[in-house]
Amino acid sequence: MRMQDQIKKSAAAALMAFVALGAASQAAHAELKQGDTAPPFTADASIGGKVFKFSLEDALKKGPVVLYFYPAAFTKGCTIEAHLFADAVDKYQSDYHATVIGVSHDNIDTLNKFSVSECRSKFPVAADGDRKIMKAYDAELPATPMANRVSYVIEPDGKIWYSYKSLEPDQHVTNTMNALADYQKQHPAQN
Repeated sequence: MRMQDQIKKSAAAALMAFVALGAASQAAHAELKQGDTAPPFTADASIGGKVFKFSLEDALKKGPVVLYFYPAAFTKGCTIEAHLFADAVDKYQSDYHATVIGVSHDNIDTLNKFSVSECRSKFPVAADGDRKIMKAYDAELPATPMANRVSYVIEPDGKIWYSYKSLEPDQHVTNTMNALADYQKQHPAQN
């Protein structure tokens, strides 16, 4: 019995160390906060299977930008999230003059397909194979090449208005819509 108790204690200690390491890793990768400057970027993107160069700077000239990071195209959660954004993109544009852009580590050939089938040709998705955008936005999923599921609302002046991080895909659209409604109330002259 004594040996089993030692094994249990060792296993519990190892589990606690693993959890602490994971928490520290998450803290080191906290998303940008309200008021932070959104790092500018350009990237190859696809909408409706057509590749173009997306520029955050150009998009912000038209209004706020909803920038969302997702782990990988065609996975269950990312497909759900893409469908939710596709269903809401008309409201983002008509009510808030907002541009929606998704970013992942996937290559542009994969995103050409994803932009048609899962994004329903409604909004662009950008390729970040070298993870520079993910790093700039503190949106890396620790110990993987993938992005964490993080959504931002970026003001036209390039400042972060809102950020939300959750691996669950179901509240990113609702939360960014609410953030845009709040932004619109506080900045009526910009609408």
